[in-house]
Amino acid sequence: MTLEHRQKDAPVRAAESVSADPAVDSDAFRATLGCFATGVTIVTARGPDDRPVGLTVTSFNSVSLDPPLILWSLKRASPNFAIFAEAKGFAVNILAADQTRLARRFATPLIDKFADLRCGRGAYDAPLLPGVAAQIECRSHMAYDGGDHVIFLGRVEHVRRWERPPLIFCSGSFMVAEPNPMEHWEEGPEGDED
Repeated sequence: MTLEHRQKDAPVRAAESVSADPAVDSDAFRATLGCFATGVTIVTARGPDDRPVGLTVTSFNSVSLDPPLILWSLKRASPNFAIFAEAKGFAVNILAADQTRLARRFATPLIDKFADLRCGRGAYDAPLLPGVAAQIECRSHMAYDGGDHVIFLGRVEHVRRWERPPLIFCSGSFMVAEPNPMEHWEEGPEGDED
């Protein structure tokens, strides 16, 4: 479907143009990044004292199919940073559309985020959350400097998924994804081609 065809079928809103230096205007930079919709995950691990840890993460992405690698990033100032930096592995729990409350729970500094949750134990004893759309269990592979964050690379060891629609985050709000009735994409994005 061409852009011209899509414009005839869909209402067009006036665009607001804002230009800013991200080094100077961090609010404009954050708002611009908010235009990119992401899935919502809760990354979990287990500390050396057997305490489960987890946090809501939208900075998750695939990296490679061969070998199977994913990445996510964590702020260096996070109270859980040392646990994830030392963990031998972790789990990425991809949230389902009806798990907004769980996303908010793991995004706030609660005393026990796992209270009343019936979690499984995955590889490296990482908590596996119930009711999710998918789970990816990883061995910690590499960590890279990412400014005020560290980028964690995980080697995927096990995956599972259920037929549940995913939770989406965009422009500061949780959303539900729906198929676009105007377009069906047979192939992946250009960056994913072999």
